[in-house]
Amino acid sequence: MEKTLVLKVDSQKPDLEKIRVAAAIIKRGGLVAFPTETVYGLGADALNSKAVLSLFKAKKRPLDNPPIVHVGNLEDVYKLAEEVPVKAERLMRAFWPGPLTLIFKRSKVVPSVTVAGLDTVAVRMPRHKVALALLRESGKAIAAPSANLAGKPSPTTAEHVLEDLDGRIDAVLDAGPTNIGVESTVLDLTVDPPQILRPGGTSYEILKEVLGKVNLHPVAVAEKELAIEKARSPGLRHRHYMLQRLRWLWLKVSCPLWLIRLTS
Repeated sequence: MEKTLVLKVDSQKPDLEKIRVAAAIIKRGGLVAFPTETVYGLGADALNSKAVLSLFKAKKRPLDNPPIVHVGNLEDVYKLAEEVPVKAERLMRAFWPGPLTLIFKRSKVVPSVTVAGLDTVAVRMPRHKVALALLRESGKAIAAPSANLAGKPSPTTAEHVLEDLDGRIDAVLDAGPTNIGVESTVLDLTVDPPQILRPGGTSYEILKEVLGKVNLHPVAVAEKELAIEKARSPGLRHRHYMLQRLRWLWLKVSCPLWLIRLTS
């Protein structure tokens, strides 16, 4: 692959022509890094098995660690999920776009590689105008883990992306630094009551206000390591992520958000 194409766009009013260039790359099975309100993600068409495999290869990401699937419209969730419970609809109305990932039973249209062979799919709608423009212009659900080599710090600028992935991906939409720098909260809706699998940008307290009862998975509070075959979320299938949760919890009470750059 040649040098990665850098498409500079305004974070509030992205140039539609540049978005169309990036969207065309996604539609033909390529890889595009783009900003979200958390970190920069590395995107591929979530329903294109070959594109998702290329994403894993570019990141050197283990195939048993599924990415989060990003959507630009609520209607897209009904294609990806076998069932969308009432609780999910309430959460989507309250928190999307935003740093909340929801776990659903996956529908048959979602390739096995996209979910690492799991029967569930992780979905969210990012709160960033560039990300939403790319999603809506491409018309695709986009699988997008953080845009870095596996084990490296999650990128909050396009420069961070290029440090790891220049020449390994097709393009990056450069809209300046991201705002939060903390990954999305992951909430499993396939269990009752819903369970937080990964703490992040949407707090336990506010989720509890909406749902009434929410549990914290032991791995989410780093109480113990979970057997790999039981992990149901992006970011829980390797010991690395348990250590990351400890770091996140410490940083949450000790540092301003702009200092936080989690690894993934």
